[in-house]
Amino acid sequence: MARPSETGDNPRMRFASIVVAAIVSSAPTVASADVFKLYAEGHAGGMGGKGTGGDIVDNPTTGLDAAFFEKAPHLAYGALVGAKFLIVDAQIQHHQFTDGDRIATWTQFAAGLDFELPLGAQTPEEKKSGKGTYVGVGVHVGFGLGTGQQVSPPLSNDEITDKGFLVEGKLGFGKHLNKVFDLGVVVPVSYGYFFKNTGGAVANDVSTHYQSVQAAALLVLRANIRL
Repeated sequence: MARPSETGDNPRMRFASIVVAAIVSSAPTVASADVFKLYAEGHAGGMGGKGTGGDIVDNPTTGLDAAFFEKAPHLAYGALVGAKFLIVDAQIQHHQFTDGDRIATWTQFAAGLDFELPLGAQTPEEKKSGKGTYVGVGVHVGFGLGTGQQVSPPLSNDEITDKGFLVEGKLGFGKHLNKVFDLGVVVPVSYGYFFKNTGGAVANDVSTHYQSVQAAALLVLRANIRL
């Protein structure tokens, strides 16, 4: 009697065959997508954050004044530039937060994975003109610098109030207006480990360290250069 592995009835073998077939069938789609592109985005929306731990945010004296994204104004605007190779993405973004009276800034350098999937079937005319709707999903790790006030270029260390390492996930929806421009909405959510950089704070003083979670909802206008 033939064993399952010989007849192809082994469930693990069937599952492996399905995975391999899916990878092979998706290869032409990946190859036909943008191999490399440069892009720039303009952002406008809102932001909020919450310090979640660390001596400095748990201290009743400092409280809300310690976590950068919690104390920063919540109206957000800024820009992002990036480069993407297949699904590998690197970007630099600068956001300013204001309430009409005060401005704080956050500059972030990040890299990670970014996926963009079409929504619905495209007509031949839409494919030719580059139009269509999409959903975007990404995950990045990064490093950022925050200032509690407007920056006076060139940026100096004494203007920086906070530094931090972050893990960020994002979900976005949008529309390709043509082959160059996209318009959409993106919601980035991140968790970070931060260091205060004021009042003589030093990096190895853990009493000035804290953790924070933050999120934003941003309207995005993007310009793409596809290569």
